[in-house]
Amino acid sequence: MNLTGAGKIGLILVIAAILGAGYYYFGPDSTKDKVTSIISTKTPEGGPSSTSTESAATDDNTASSESSATGTEGTAFSYTAPEPVDGTLKGVVELGASGFNSFVVTIDKGKNWKVEKKEFGNSMVMENMATDYDIRIGLKKYISSMIDNGVSGKNIHFVVSSGAQKAEVTQKIIKVLKDMGYLVNTVTPELEGTLGLKCTMPEPYINKGFFADIGSGNTKIAWSEGGYIKTLETYGAKYYENGTTADGVYEEVGAKAKQVPTSQREICFIIGGVPSDLAKEVRKGDERYTVLKAAEAYKLDKAKSKAGGNIYKAIADATGCKQFVFDWDANFTIGFLLGLK
Repeated sequence: MNLTGAGKIGLILVIAAILGAGYYYFGPDSTKDKVTSIISTKTPEGGPSSTSTESAATDDNTASSESSATGTEGTAFSYTAPEPVDGTLKGVVELGASGFNSFVVTIDKGKNWKVEKKEFGNSMVMENMATDYDIRIGLKKYISSMIDNGVSGKNIHFVVSSGAQKAEVTQKIIKVLKDMGYLVNTVTPELEGTLGLKCTMPEPYINKGFFADIGSGNTKIAWSEGGYIKTLETYGAKYYENGTTADGVYEEVGAKAKQVPTSQREICFIIGGVPSDLAKEVRKGDERYTVLKAAEAYKLDKAKSKAGGNIYKAIADATGCKQFVFDWDANFTIGFLLGLK
């Protein structure tokens, strides 16, 4: 076929166009991808756009959310509490449902505090207090230990936890302490939660975190809202002794925890006997703050640990909080000391 110069140029352009179209539809990007891309830009009548790009973005966001949800577990909590300046030594003994906790604390005028000596969960003291004489001797040893650490007698205080007030032995101890001239302070669950939050919650986190205390006799959940502290009480880690089911406790605790405002579920500062056992598994050195693992990551075999773990899981599931920070020094009784003049 004889073509003029212009005809040859025209033929070349037609061939080039055909090759370009073929590359577009059969090249590295598949035809399916091209068609999907075109369709996805259209919005069906009466409904929102369901584009593939939006779907991809949603998937990416979900993956990012899941990553951040698990990324905080077991990580360090980098906060340093302010040190007291020219403080006064004070002592406090908690009469709890499972034993005694005692603290010697330095507190300054600005309510900054530091634990100088502590003893958690001394159940042997309570178990050996069969008579009034045993109680008197045991308490004198306890008090003498505090005095030996520099605490004056007038600065030693006794506080009965809300979960321990119903125990028969607790009432005997209260009577002997009063006979010895000591004032014994009792607290309601609401006040215990308030004091626990004041002691445990660092100031920078007051508006974005909440507090939980999983005790043997009860659990307290508290947070600050509108300048006030709100506290809820629910089952403690010894609920199994009353024949209460784990599922029932999970539902009840979860219902209470869901009342924590969404804006304050970013972090939870937690204390209590079972949280202490959970923290031991992941504590690094002598750090004050330990971030717990996710509740389902623990393998618990003892009855009290299982029960406390069930409560911990219920709180975590209900709030969606992924960072639970255990404070090795905090106790609601220190919050009591901070409230004294």
